[in-house]
Amino acid sequence: MKKLRVFIADDQQVVREGIKMLINAQPDMEIIGEAGDGGEARRLCKDLMPDIVIMDVSLPDLNGAQVTEHLRVDSPQSKVLALSASQDEAHIEQLLNSGATGYVLKKAIAEELIIAIRTVSRGGIHIDPEIADKVVNGLPLSQHNHASLHNHGNESLSNREQEVLRLIAWGHTNKEIATLLQLSVKTVESHKTRLMEKLGFAARTDIVRYALRRGWLKEDS
Repeated sequence: MKKLRVFIADDQQVVREGIKMLINAQPDMEIIGEAGDGGEARRLCKDLMPDIVIMDVSLPDLNGAQVTEHLRVDSPQSKVLALSASQDEAHIEQLLNSGATGYVLKKAIAEELIIAIRTVSRGGIHIDPEIADKVVNGLPLSQHNHASLHNHGNESLSNREQEVLRLIAWGHTNKEIATLLQLSVKTVESHKTRLMEKLGFAARTDIVRYALRRGWLKEDS
């Protein structure tokens, strides 16, 4: 069995040790590296190219959002799962917009973290249930975005645009979407630009909220 290769970036050693014990106890996962600051995390992930990066939001040197943005270039196949004690709306929005495909609170039970890792590894997005409503309703919305999220905004989209939208919501990159739909990356980018214009979306957070509202991010969707 090929195991999920997991990297931990957290400035607290006790947190890293606890996560390592939890991950290494799973039959389908293994820890391949760890870092205590953002700069080290970026360097090691670029070399190791893990499947999953468990990323603390408040890292010294480079913060979690900054490292996540770098990894989109340095290690694009790595899925980033944000881990934080914070329920602050600004932190959540910053991490999701930087490219994280999940957000789990540090106080969550161990099983929640394992579920989140498996979800993002399959191309899904996992939002801690305790903050899911905040992601949908709490972050700032323009009047147009608010209407799109509450009404049937996808009715104005073509079938292909709806496919692209759903795959973006599940955390796939433009390159991955192009492969899945047998399109060029440029065509995927064009579909993405048009659908975001039609729905009045300005950032990835808008797509995540839209997907949450429509139930696309549930385990059985």
